[in-house]
Amino acid sequence: MIKSMYFVYLIKSLFSDRKCLGCTSDLARRLREHNNGLVKSTKQFKPWKLIYYEAFLNKYDAFNREKELKTTYTKKKYLLGRLKNSLK
Repeated sequence: MIKSMYFVYLIKSLFSDRKCLGCTSDLARRLREHNNGLVKSTKQFKPWKLIYYEAFLNKYDAFNREKELKTTYTKKKYLLGRLKNSLK
């Protein structure tokens, strides 16, 4: 039985080239928070759309993946390259 899932996600602003990478246990709620201006770092670029996510059974795996994507330039560049058509 799966207790809960954790997600690493990538969202993109609909009105700018801004992108945001994050981690959450409730993807729908977190996207609503971004779009309702409840996240200080993203509120000026709303609305946002979900571009990509990865699901994990363990929160530490999810947090480690988020950190990996945020701090390893080549991994982030590779991911963004794979999503180039979705980011248009």
